[in-house]
Amino acid sequence: MADAALLLTGSPSLAPLLARGALLSPFKRPAPDAEFPRTRLVLPGLRVDLARLAAYERVCGFPTGEDALPVTYPHVLGFPLAMRLMSGRDFPLPLLGLVHTSITATRHRAMPATGAYELTVYIEGLAPHRRGTEATVVTEVREDGDAVWESRSTYLARHRTQRPAEAPPDEAETPREEIRKPLPAVAEWRLAEDVGRRYAAASGDRNPIHLHPLTARLFGFPRAIAHGMWTVARCLAAHGTRESCHVRAEFRAPVLLPGTVTYAAEDGRFELRGRENRLHLTGDVYST
Repeated sequence: MADAALLLTGSPSLAPLLARGALLSPFKRPAPDAEFPRTRLVLPGLRVDLARLAAYERVCGFPTGEDALPVTYPHVLGFPLAMRLMSGRDFPLPLLGLVHTSITATRHRAMPATGAYELTVYIEGLAPHRRGTEATVVTEVREDGDAVWESRSTYLARHRTQRPAEAPPDEAETPREEIRKPLPAVAEWRLAEDVGRRYAAASGDRNPIHLHPLTARLFGFPRAIAHGMWTVARCLAAHGTRESCHVRAEFRAPVLLPGTVTYAAEDGRFELRGRENRLHLTGDVYST
């Protein structure tokens, strides 16, 4: 659990944090037993920018103009605080190359788009992973003192470990022994080349691997890839969620842009698959 709380007066600007994290990345020495920042960042009185919210809803496929926030939007609100922690000198994992591997989120009730919220973000801990070290970042949202939304995201820094890697080099976490029967196909989505740039403008997450083929190639991708959180949001927009719900998603393989994916769902489970039935995303959502 985090220790002291640091009260912020505004949401941090993402561009300088990305630049700082990139500059410091070569000097990081990731290890599961490394020290990590224990501070809880707290941002009170946060109000949603309705224009950015509408842009987010459009790019993700949510209805626009509704009073309640989409279930994935609090992640966007908390992301600048998470970036402040993960771009700091005392965070042991390099920001460049860090892979978002999973998210679990619980919404306790509907969250009005015009509400005022208090965000708390902290790093829960580090853990060994068969392909490196994984950090867990917790985001909590309160309204009038009541917890209304919370999440745990895991981020993987790949590095040599004592255990051999078993997954393909472009997948964050897909055990080869896991064979899943595909869910029934619901829709086929043709994804435009600019999806990453549109989501980046709405969310603030301007990681270069999502923006252009040239910048994506610098990190080993043949083309730009979709944001993992966009794929989750797009699936949940198609699936629908109750006011009180729990969501879990695991990012399996990158979605190249442009591209075509199949959205499949059954009994609260959902997934995205690509060519040759390649699994990109698995998840489930249920009422609480």
